[in-house]
Amino acid sequence: MNSAEWHARIECGGQVAGAGFLVSPNTVLTCAHVVQREPAGLTVTFTERPGSPAVPARVVAHGGWAGGATDPGDLAVLELEREVPIAPAALAPVDTAHGVTAPRKLVVYGFPVGFDEGTLAEYRITAPQLINREWIQLEAWQPGGQPLAPGFSGSAVTLVDTGEVVGMVTAEGAPGVRNGRMMPTEVMVRHWPDLEGLVPTSDHATADRTRLRELVERAVRVNLECDPVRLYTAAADRFDPLPPEEGFDSLRSAALFVLCELDGPGAAGTVTRFADHLETLLEALFRAPAPAEPEAPEWSPILVELAHSGAGDDLVRVEVSAYSGGRRHPVDSDTVPQTRLRAWVQDRIEAAFRCLTPGADELIAFVLPRDWLDWPVDRWESAPDDATPLGCLYPLVVTDHARRKTSTRHVLTRAWKRLDSSPGARVHRVECAGPEEPGRLRMRLRRPDACLAGFATAPAAARTRPHFDTSLTAPAPVIVWSRSGCGAGQEADCGGTAAVCTGKSFLDELDAHVAHVPPAELPRHVLALREEADAEEGHWATDIQLLWDDPRCFTDPHDTAAHVRSPVA
Repeated sequence: MNSAEWHARIECGGQVAGAGFLVSPNTVLTCAHVVQREPAGLTVTFTERPGSPAVPARVVAHGGWAGGATDPGDLAVLELEREVPIAPAALAPVDTAHGVTAPRKLVVYGFPVGFDEGTLAEYRITAPQLINREWIQLEAWQPGGQPLAPGFSGSAVTLVDTGEVVGMVTAEGAPGVRNGRMMPTEVMVRHWPDLEGLVPTSDHATADRTRLRELVERAVRVNLECDPVRLYTAAADRFDPLPPEEGFDSLRSAALFVLCELDGPGAAGTVTRFADHLETLLEALFRAPAPAEPEAPEWSPILVELAHSGAGDDLVRVEVSAYSGGRRHPVDSDTVPQTRLRAWVQDRIEAAFRCLTPGADELIAFVLPRDWLDWPVDRWESAPDDATPLGCLYPLVVTDHARRKTSTRHVLTRAWKRLDSSPGARVHRVECAGPEEPGRLRMRLRRPDACLAGFATAPAAARTRPHFDTSLTAPAPVIVWSRSGCGAGQEADCGGTAAVCTGKSFLDELDAHVAHVPPAELPRHVLALREEADAEEGHWATDIQLLWDDPRCFTDPHDTAAHVRSPVA
């Protein structure tokens, strides 16, 4: 293909300084470091029009470059003394430089030493990921090709098949390394907004940006109540910046942040997700109540994982994550003394709420070692200035750390798919009197109609501890017991001989209260029971513990490796 006439050679004081490219009849773009010697005299020559004279130019805008090799904003806008009769460069749509199934060949036209007339170099993008939100790495198309060297800075990076510009060379690689960096056009727009109208976007991306603006105006008109920070966090890609520390003062400011401040390959997806979430909130505002039975909530969990630290009984390994939109958002992890554990968890749960999808049903899930499953985490204070127990404010469940094996998750997922159609939670009672053999209990809990294992005793009770372990490994989707049940503390279980067994009374009440509650609704139903018990002395559900484990709440298709210490895989 013939080289385009819009390629430019930049000279300062008669010396070749670098390259540039024409974007309007009298405007050339190049790197700021190329023209840092502008006072010596700045001219632009279009070498693909042999014999055409150099055109004087001046710098009229720049990207704020501070002078360092790794400083952002290495962009300069040159205004020519006169317009030139040359067709400007065409800019490619964003996100087209890498290719969908294979790398695309890119061509760079520069002026290294010995090539005053210009020379070509063939490159490709290593990956579409931005480095420091500013550059994309280039690597040579073939080992023996022309390396990027001084004189290529400011060169347009073009698609070989269309000649469209996808970025500008800003740096060459280290000596002996055939790579370099380019500033993609979407970053150039950030440093010089006047370029925005020249960078096309896909029809789909343009439609989503227009849709988002329209949805924001509609939301403002109807006074939609929402948390702009949570809305942005739920939509943000993993490479998107965090919201400003001061937050957003309005929905409109959050939308402008998404439309104007995001760049890189994932920006279009964030715009789409933000618009989708906002549209869902608006639809919910005007949706008429459905006459059918209410559907089970789509839980948006906050996962609090506690584990033995291995550094002493006083230290606990703790990690908090939030799940929204099928993705996991790590919040924080640390090794914490038990004396500070509750305060640490309070603070991180509050931070995790910022990651949840607006309008989703929150669920707090504590993942505990088996010997800690009886911990009264539902009674922990919700905040330093609020003594309300966590379990009386939010649906709260516990689960066993050891049930995180892939095979166990597979079995549980299949069980929950069956339970989706169950109208109530059928309780399989494990009482003090004559408990069945653990092996037979396992068989019962693996039947298609099995749902909930209810225990009359506390987990540590010697008589039924093997049955509790069996229920965990079967695995039973739901296990319920009372921390103050038969055999709790120093007292042995009654063995079914007591005239009044607290464990049997607990199971009787439990059976009556959950018989018509769909299994997926149990966390919310137990929340209501805990609220009643907190207000009524001697209530049967005062110390109720709910082990509820639906793996579908913790799926994370965008991070199959999972967090290194996360129980969810």
